[in-house]
Amino acid sequence: MSSPRTPLRVGLVGYGLAGSVFHAPLIAASPDLVLDTVSTGNPERAAQARAEHPDVRVVGSPEELLGRAAELDLVVIASPNKTHVPVATAALRAGLPVVVDKPLAGTAAEARTLAALAEERGLLLSVFQNRRWDNDFRTLQALIADGSLGEVQRFESRFERWRPQLKGGWRESGAPEEIGGLLYDLGSHVVDQALVLFGPAVRVYAESDVRRPGAEADDDTFIAITHAGGVHSHLWVSATTAQLGPRFRVLGQKAGYVKYGLDPQEAALREGLRPEPDAPWGLEPEALWGRLGAGESPLTGGGAPVETQPGDYPAYYAAVAAALRGTGENPVTAHEAAAALDVLEAAKKSAREGVAVTL
Repeated sequence: MSSPRTPLRVGLVGYGLAGSVFHAPLIAASPDLVLDTVSTGNPERAAQARAEHPDVRVVGSPEELLGRAAELDLVVIASPNKTHVPVATAALRAGLPVVVDKPLAGTAAEARTLAALAEERGLLLSVFQNRRWDNDFRTLQALIADGSLGEVQRFESRFERWRPQLKGGWRESGAPEEIGGLLYDLGSHVVDQALVLFGPAVRVYAESDVRRPGAEADDDTFIAITHAGGVHSHLWVSATTAQLGPRFRVLGQKAGYVKYGLDPQEAALREGLRPEPDAPWGLEPEALWGRLGAGESPLTGGGAPVETQPGDYPAYYAAVAAALRGTGENPVTAHEAAAALDVLEAAKKSAREGVAVTL
């Protein structure tokens, strides 16, 4: 490994949406990391990577990138879902710590096999669950921790979009090997958040539909989770929602918290904005703050505004760097990802068979 004063060298597999909008900018923004190599077989994306990161080396395949394993300290896998397991396996066998974009794998069993390989090799295996550092999620964690809500009874989380026209690509493919559809895409986020907040799931019920003409994969899915502690999580992910609901509605014995709108960090990254040291990041206007109260709808003035904490995606890679240097913990473990995949697999079975699934 590099000395603590030298940035850790990162190889990035894939330069599509995940690689170019999320991983590369956040890696480049970290003082502890340097983007060394990008792997993409797409000439346009290769040119984009060189333009956006002039010092980066661009190679044409993951195999070529892993051929330089001795010159790297970390591999980040941001290629299509079906490649996550084989490329992560190859990287671990090459002796490299790995970050994998969600979902880690198509099944919990595959995730646990990867976890076992990483543990056997003594290597970090972390999963990019950036939504743990969303502004609204951080705010909700604080409200739960300080007792503002009382004992939480129901957690409602919506990640809804209005995209009536198909965009094409593997994310909308119905081929099982592609691991497409919203259940494994946005569903990975909302399930992970629910498990972080309220602990293990014991029962899962789901409804999943393919609504858009020509669509092959689920584009409108509902998941109900009963947690071991008694909280009920109701989760929606959709591309077909003409009127968007609240991002969070959390109901406790003392009060409820309702929050509309999405964390601003993805939009900022898409616009080319980048986190800068000591500069504001992840902030939203007061008009978008959630409201905390009881007895009345927030839309008719009920409750009091709660300042939203800043979103902090850079914290993920700061934690990864600390874990690699031995000064911190893995921010998102493969075992946590496997637990979320248990829920996603149960949701898939529930929706297919029309039954609740006990875990």
